[in-house]
Amino acid sequence: MVAGLGAWSLAGAVLIILLLPRSLEECGYISLPAPIIRLGDPITVSCIINQNCTSLGPESQIRWKLDTELQPGGRQQHLPNGTLQSTITFPHFNYSRALLSCCLHWGNGLQILDQAELQAGYPPPPPYNLSCLLNLTTNSLKCQWEPGPDTHLSTHFTLKSFKSRGNFQTQEDSIPDCVPEDGQNHCSIPRKHLQLYQNMSIWVQAKNALGTSTSPKLCLVPMDMVKLEPPTLWALEPSPEVAPPQPGCLRLRWETWKPSLHIEQKCELRHQPQRGESSWDLVGALPSRSLQYELCGLLPSTAYTLQMRCTRWPLPGRWSDWSPRLELTTAQQPPIVRLDTWWRQRQLDPRTVDVQLFWKPMPLQEDSGQIQGYLVSWRPSDQAEADPILCNTTELNCTFQLPSEAREVVLVAYNAAGTSRPTPVVFLESRGPPLRRLRTTARDPHSLWVGWEPPSPRPRGYVIEWGLGTPSPGGNPMTWRMEHNGSIAGTLLQENIKPFQLYKITVTALYQDAKGPSQHIYAYSQEMAPSHGPELHLRHIGKTWAQLEWVPEAPELGKSPLTHYTIFWTNAQDQSFSTVLNASSHGFVLRGLEPASLYHVHLMAVSQAWTTNSTSLTLMTLALGRIPSGQVFQTQPTAVWVPGCQPSQQKIPSSCPAFGTLACHPSPRSQCWKRKRRSQGPGSPSQGPGSPMTAQGPAATPLWSRPMCSRGTQEYLPPRPSPSPAPVTRSFMCRCWAAPRAQGLGTTSAATPLSPSWGASPPAPSPMRTSGSRQAPWGPQNP
Repeated sequence: MVAGLGAWSLAGAVLIILLLPRSLEECGYISLPAPIIRLGDPITVSCIINQNCTSLGPESQIRWKLDTELQPGGRQQHLPNGTLQSTITFPHFNYSRALLSCCLHWGNGLQILDQAELQAGYPPPPPYNLSCLLNLTTNSLKCQWEPGPDTHLSTHFTLKSFKSRGNFQTQEDSIPDCVPEDGQNHCSIPRKHLQLYQNMSIWVQAKNALGTSTSPKLCLVPMDMVKLEPPTLWALEPSPEVAPPQPGCLRLRWETWKPSLHIEQKCELRHQPQRGESSWDLVGALPSRSLQYELCGLLPSTAYTLQMRCTRWPLPGRWSDWSPRLELTTAQQPPIVRLDTWWRQRQLDPRTVDVQLFWKPMPLQEDSGQIQGYLVSWRPSDQAEADPILCNTTELNCTFQLPSEAREVVLVAYNAAGTSRPTPVVFLESRGPPLRRLRTTARDPHSLWVGWEPPSPRPRGYVIEWGLGTPSPGGNPMTWRMEHNGSIAGTLLQENIKPFQLYKITVTALYQDAKGPSQHIYAYSQEMAPSHGPELHLRHIGKTWAQLEWVPEAPELGKSPLTHYTIFWTNAQDQSFSTVLNASSHGFVLRGLEPASLYHVHLMAVSQAWTTNSTSLTLMTLALGRIPSGQVFQTQPTAVWVPGCQPSQQKIPSSCPAFGTLACHPSPRSQCWKRKRRSQGPGSPSQGPGSPMTAQGPAATPLWSRPMCSRGTQEYLPPRPSPSPAPVTRSFMCRCWAAPRAQGLGTTSAATPLSPSWGASPPAPSPMRTSGSRQAPWGPQNP
């Protein structure tokens, strides 16, 4: 075999072979101390090259490979006899199987001189769990065992045994070894080598290249190990001589395995209901000779699964496997229930009453029997037997008509086995005392607790009805429940309760021969918050006060009513104030405000279930003092313009969206009004917020003209930029009213109305309120 680390050509490989004096197989060999060692033990291996290969040169190198990996650490030496030896040691050999190669380093490659397979593993552990069964079908003794952990080596098992007498120690007759097939952990001793009632010693021997082990000996009598085949179960057919089984009972029979007919045995029966995940119930020590049995104490009208197994008895033996399953159903029994009833009556005419009867079956025991339907019948007082059936239904209610004088009907539940005990339904008159203080509380989104104060005398029970409180086209189905304890003062309703629904709950007290008048209450199990709060409006504003108003939200189903409002306002210094108002409020006056000051206001509506904030409102109080003739107060820098403005001069736009035009106002002197700096008074050069601005000419007689604005947010128009940029967007919120028009007087964006010095007072504020944004037009405008 030729193997190289580099890429050799075919001609080069042939040349090297020709240079060697003999074939490579005769040139060297590997010497092993043992071909198989214990896994993890050390091993030292030698490779010897004979004298016939010395012509390869004194510098020839021997290399080792384990599988495909080169191994370092080889020690090379020339022996006195002229041979070349290389030795390698593996301190811990952890391969279960590997191929070791001795190679000669020649030219640019490696030439394999010899190869050897190394194996490693463990000695066999002793087999365990040895057991044997006598199978009468195959007529042999079958033994099986557990082999233990893998040894990584080929391990052979042998079942050994001998016949014995006395204490199982003395060997009397040998039995041929039983050798299992490869990979099998069981072996059978034929009947011809057995004495069924003689003692035997049996053990298992395990052997591999590293050792031999044996299991503990098993001492037995073959017949004591006999395992019978399971019986066959059948349902016992009914016969005229035998009464049918009672409810909750099953009758069955079985047939034993024919080869075991002569063997005394006992059997066990197990059963479980098919519904649910019930465990098996065991019935033991059934005599095999009777071959039939009646099993009672089961649930009626229930399908059961049954199985049986048998063993040799009273002598030792092994249990058979469980028989195939048999499925049987127990007989029905009449319903054993209490029927709670309730009714509604409606007078159709003076002689006929329409009755809607409701009932609920309450099982009195676990196996109360299935119900297939209900019968309602009426027996007039002058008849011994009941009239024809009023209702035959599978529902839990029915409607029928009776004479006005009828006071009682009879209700029963039935199935194929019979009927329940009759339940008389007496239509009580409403002449008992009523309940007091009916109340309700939501415990969670799917339950409501309803409570009351029990009347006197104490009732024998209560009927609670609940359903949607809002009318619907198809009517609202009601859920009801009867409480038989007249001393309770409340109950929790959890059936058919959904969140965000209005429920009407009705409670009626039941007495011995009467009922009280029904009391009802409405409730939500969970309420939702509205989508938005009430909208806040500014009605009037003064120097130290502001009048606010809002429209309360209309009541909505599924939303609890308001308990109160809280109004909050914050000044420009971030100082916050609040006050609580009752739920009937729809307006409020903020007092104690600072003049010419900015405030932010919002309203919070509160109920038991939620809290919602209104829209926010920003407002500015009026400034102190009067505006002299020819002067206008302003709270921010702004500009004043007049007609006759040159193209380079600006014009003021209207502050309200209702006014879309720009105007220059005429002056007696035909001059443009100049923008002035703030001052403390007329002619004062100092600046300060809220100071007047002096006009350059006398004011004309004011005339009522288009409205001016008082805004909750101020506007500031900076001087015209040059060149003119794109339009600037301004935000505003303002109230508008009519104001005097002055010829020769400019306008301002002040939050203060014009002073009475104009000669007239402005009219009452209009209801218009606007907010939003628009563009501020810049650039030259012609008057």
